[in-house]
Amino acid sequence: MRMTDDMRALRALCLEAGAVLLDYFHGGVAVESKADDSPVTEADRRAEAIILAGLAKAFPGLPVVAEEEVAAGRLPEEVGERFFLVDPLDGTREFISGRGDFTVNIALVEKGVPVMGAVYAPHRGSLYLGRLGEGAVEETVAVGSGGGEVVPLRVRAAPRVPPVAVASRSHRDAETDALLTAMGVSDTVSVGSSLKFCLVARGEADLYPRFGRTMEWDTAAGHGVLLAAGGSVSRLDGAPFLYGKRNQPHDADFANPGFLAAGTSDLVRAAAAKVAGTSAAG
Repeated sequence: MRMTDDMRALRALCLEAGAVLLDYFHGGVAVESKADDSPVTEADRRAEAIILAGLAKAFPGLPVVAEEEVAAGRLPEEVGERFFLVDPLDGTREFISGRGDFTVNIALVEKGVPVMGAVYAPHRGSLYLGRLGEGAVEETVAVGSGGGEVVPLRVRAAPRVPPVAVASRSHRDAETDALLTAMGVSDTVSVGSSLKFCLVARGEADLYPRFGRTMEWDTAAGHGVLLAAGGSVSRLDGAPFLYGKRNQPHDADFANPGFLAAGTSDLVRAAAAKVAGTSAAG
């Protein structure tokens, strides 16, 4: 993958916001509740302010939909077909509980598809970057350093039989368990935040199903990295999983339906067929 100016801009913003998150992670931070009862901290707000200022400078005029801005009722007047999705602290529950599975997420969406994604896990020192059609990489980033080893990311071309699944640490549910049973999955990795997409992109897992509620800023960056690494994502029924759903029929503002993420489109189709089968049986 070529490291173009726009990718460098996303990388720099991830690192800057991630450094702020680490300061709060090690120093402690007060926790508040938003209107939907989800947790939020000053770390979320400070990291988001850094990203918003940086995107405005590097990409003037391009709309940005960011989690805490939306929570405060501040949305771009017009999103259009090309815009950014930002989650400054994905995995807030992991962050609050002292686990390191939290990430900074930035994605560029074009015509509903995340064409560029950046996911930074500052506690792990891992930065994932991907551009659709050009590939994806993982960079090891030590705290206080300018960068480190960069390796290409590629999904596992032939899924294991049965597939290895990655599931949410905080949001595992009965529907997920039913699908994994139907797929014959016996090996499951649990991890928080958008790192689940990145494990599939690295070829460490084959399948990531999600039935519960997520928002577009939760998934777009990891989705973008996975697509760039050769993976596939669909709705639970196999339909395309797209972004920019604001005010469309049957979709709440920027809310996602359930989805299936996998290393291959064949595995996504197989999982969608199993979902249909388990739903019919239920």
